[in-house]
Amino acid sequence: MKKMLAILLAAAAVGFGSMAWADDKPADPASAPAVTEASAPAAEAPAAAPAVAAPAADASAPAAAAPVPNKGDNAWLLVSAAFVILMTVPGLALFYGGLVRTKNALSVLLQCFAVFSLITVLWVVYGYSLAFTEGNAFIGGFDKIFLKGITPDSIAATFTKGVALSEFIYVAFQGAFAAITVALILGAFAERIKFSAVMLFSVLWFTFSYLPVCHMVWYWAGPDGYVSAAAADKLTATAGFMFQKGALDFAGGTVVHINAAVAGLVGAFLIGKRIGYGKESMAPHSLTLTMVGASLLWFGWFGFNAGSALEANGVAGLAFVNTWVATACAAMAWLFAEWLIKGKPSMLGGASGAVAGMVAITPAAGFVGVAGALVIGLAAGLVCLWGVNGLKKLLGADDALDVFGVHGVGGILGALLTGVFASPSLGGVGIWDYVTNKVAPDYSISSQLMVQATGVGLTLVWSAVVAFIAYKIVDLTVGLRVPEEEEREGLDITSHGESAYHY
Repeated sequence: MKKMLAILLAAAAVGFGSMAWADDKPADPASAPAVTEASAPAAEAPAAAPAVAAPAADASAPAAAAPVPNKGDNAWLLVSAAFVILMTVPGLALFYGGLVRTKNALSVLLQCFAVFSLITVLWVVYGYSLAFTEGNAFIGGFDKIFLKGITPDSIAATFTKGVALSEFIYVAFQGAFAAITVALILGAFAERIKFSAVMLFSVLWFTFSYLPVCHMVWYWAGPDGYVSAAAADKLTATAGFMFQKGALDFAGGTVVHINAAVAGLVGAFLIGKRIGYGKESMAPHSLTLTMVGASLLWFGWFGFNAGSALEANGVAGLAFVNTWVATACAAMAWLFAEWLIKGKPSMLGGASGAVAGMVAITPAAGFVGVAGALVIGLAAGLVCLWGVNGLKKLLGADDALDVFGVHGVGGILGALLTGVFASPSLGGVGIWDYVTNKVAPDYSISSQLMVQATGVGLTLVWSAVVAFIAYKIVDLTVGLRVPEEEEREGLDITSHGESAYHY
């Protein structure tokens, strides 16, 4: 135990040290840290993450008073944060726990619970700061480690000029995203990994993959400073790399699903196949738990997607409805395709199809119309069915709970189709121009598809490289895999001294 704690502390220290260069930033007020306090003078009021109350970049413009958080928006995001937490514990834990064999059920539950707790701590220590403060195009700085400087009066912006949130609520909401992203990876190498390896890998991957990708896609200076074309260009230059490119990711197609899925696939290859894989029955021990878990995920996903609007408004309503219908459409598509191919529809197929729909609509939720959401859901159910069958056989990896087949394939599909169906000509909302305060008139599907593909490709490569190095470090220190005899007996008893069930 002492050795494990020492390793975790060392990894955290490495994370701080290796990124210290990101703390160097210009002193220009227009590109200062993105979140500010309501009591701060206007010259110190730029923005954080998806938005903050930023000052006008034009020196001749009159200084505006810092916005007061809207209580309705605060309440909605508090509820949404709780929904996202519910998605991990117990939602994902039960979904994954039911899919493994009885002898490993408790180990998966504990892994989800422990990873959620670990990432929560790391998020407030340094994660939020590195993701949502200004540094460079790839990572933020250390201005807000341990949430330094954040008070009940601190504000974070929404996507509407002059509208703000209480920053503590935004911290919690984004922290819940970080926690479930790391927990998603666990399904790929379930039933054979050491608990110490899970914990150490989580620290490394969270620090060097999740935080940079999150910053690249979602960090910007907020809308308030976008008062002219010149000011917009200046502020956009301080944003994350993919935000500068114009990538659309409403709630985490790249940041969450593709990012986690690639890490899981790399782990499945490096850790190796389960003993008896392809020869012994490895059927789920409780599809009842899996159904309950999938249902909790669906419930929580409304907070995940609709909460990402950051306001209790029509965009949140659009994201809510899109999440509802795309998930249902994907579940139906998977069930009917399975029924046609295998002769019987299954509970596992219904649950898997629903999750595929949730994943695919995530990047598109607030950008596409309802018709687009239906098409995305239909495509996700069919394509992800192939992902967990045909593609899985082609890859040859033992991705135990089909993390890549559902989250990877669904995330890629959703990210690309976002570029298509966000077009106003296809019922989407287009891209908002904050300088003119209206939808930009020149949406190009082909150009946006290229931007979306760039984001997908960058995430695939970034996560794969970080995951590979992280697994190797873990293997050289604590080791990745439990001994053969422990794997045969089951991780519940051998790793944790407990059983999920007593008969």
